Amino acid sequence: MPKQFDLIVWDWDGTLADSTGMITHAILKAAEQVGLPALTPQAARGIIGLGLRESIQSLYGDIPVEKARELATQYNANYYAGESEILLFSGVPEIIVELNRRGFKLAVATGKGRRGLNLALEHTGLARYFHATRTVDECFSKPHPQMLDELMDDLVILPERTLMIGDTSYDLHMAKNAGVNAIGVTYGAQSSDQWQHFNPMQQFDDFANLGQWLLEHA
Repeated sequence: MPKQFDLIVWDWDGTLADSTGMITHAILKAAEQVGLPALTPQAARGIIGLGLRESIQSLYGDIPVEKARELATQYNANYYAGESEILLFSGVPEIIVELNRRGFKLAVATGKGRRGLNLALEHTGLARYFHATRTVDECFSKPHPQMLDELMDDLVILPERTLMIGDTSYDLHMAKNAGVNAIGVTYGAQSSDQWQHFNPMQQFDDFANLGQWLLEHA
């Protein structure tokens, strides 16, 4: 069966890495540590996928710059203290290796910073299987299409041959803004009712079924 796509772009947190719990805890704890109003877990999960600056703006609005910087510093300290313990979803390494073997170009577009993504790629041993990556340090935050636009330019792939996979409305909105097809997953930070209106071509409730679909249909 001919391939539908040449480039598969992955979100990282909540799509490949089972990190939503760690991120949520790091945000909640940081807010408490710096004396900001307490957040609900739902509110903290809702910003996963955005860049840190955009997340703070979404959660607290126009708080003083120094307080926002303090919150960001404390969040990073909390997150990186446990980052090495974050696991990939079951089956991720095998699917990434097989897709690479089959000739797909693979990329990551993430709201993580460059340091965080590089550490995650090193920790998981997957760095060599991705042909390009973009983080919020180099591009506008999702849902701006810059990450996807640059990845397609770098790898010389057309939008109609590109697939974005993510777990949040920010991922699917970014895909729509870039003119590429998307798949949504519900096992990460958001339920499908938060992104269904972006009309993903498929949605999956677990990585095993997503991986099987990619091998058979991508």
